[in-house]
Amino acid sequence: MNQHFITEIEIKNFKCFDNFKTEGFKRVNLIGGKNNVGKTAFMEAVYVNTKAIDLKSFVAALDDIKFMRENLNILGGYENDVKKNIEQFNNIFTKSNINLASYTIEDINGVKKYIFNFNGENIEVNVNQFSYERSIAKSIVFIDNFGLSNNQIIGLYASVQKKNEEYFLDEILKEFDSRIESFKIIDNKPQCEINGKYYEITEFGDGVRHLVSIITTLFFCEDGYLFIDEVDNGFHYTKLDELWKIILEVSDKLNVQVFATTHSKECIESFNRVQKKLNDSDTSYFEMIKNIKNKNIYMRVLDAKQLEYELTHGGEYRG
Repeated sequence: MNQHFITEIEIKNFKCFDNFKTEGFKRVNLIGGKNNVGKTAFMEAVYVNTKAIDLKSFVAALDDIKFMRENLNILGGYENDVKKNIEQFNNIFTKSNINLASYTIEDINGVKKYIFNFNGENIEVNVNQFSYERSIAKSIVFIDNFGLSNNQIIGLYASVQKKNEEYFLDEILKEFDSRIESFKIIDNKPQCEINGKYYEITEFGDGVRHLVSIITTLFFCEDGYLFIDEVDNGFHYTKLDELWKIILEVSDKLNVQVFATTHSKECIESFNRVQKKLNDSDTSYFEMIKNIKNKNIYMRVLDAKQLEYELTHGGEYRG
């Protein structure tokens, strides 16, 4: 286990998590559970913890997760208000083995302050003096269930080019869709070649776009963290083994810690098959469960053998 990987985390006052702790994370972590149990919110909290190393990166992380949740409203005129976005997360606390980041709003006698804490260092800023500036964190990306935009894919593809791995991406796309000959950025648009002609990736369905997004992001996130919400989105179940093989092998090669969610039993079964086939012990499955009586959320972790046993003995994983 690499020293920069998260192995445990504590989350307080963040969305559905009042006082939550869990541990046992490895290089690749698949998170399952019923719909609306908090899988995406959990990944958002971990994303904030990994990204929030200073004021500007913390603001960026909080703003990112609010913006991702509002994707559906963008066409309806949604305006990104950084101040409003970060003030919705008052009193949050995240602490992992690599980072501590917390944030509180204090309003005393009409004087409003933001109070931040990063690994024990308190920073107090008067709201009227706060710049709301963002900083871009290297090697940390969250792919939401809407996927990446063309501009994001173009930017991330540069990481593939820098490593001269264009052929690697082309070969994966050929296996996924035998018609595809190559991938290129043409006229500032991601396109795939078929019979000497190029077509925008939007014409190939969600699966191709999602696959390109995941592969390019893995290269960008070398020595960092990748979060994938609904990892199987757009993929036919017959292609899932190929997807997991890519994620496990490339994340190992580039030292990327991956957190992904699913509510699909086929996706969990595929993850387990590839775990065993590659004999990759640096992977875990986490089942997120909400206690019906007290509404508390907890996780239980299963290694490859435990997951295989439950899958073959009537375990219920579909949300």
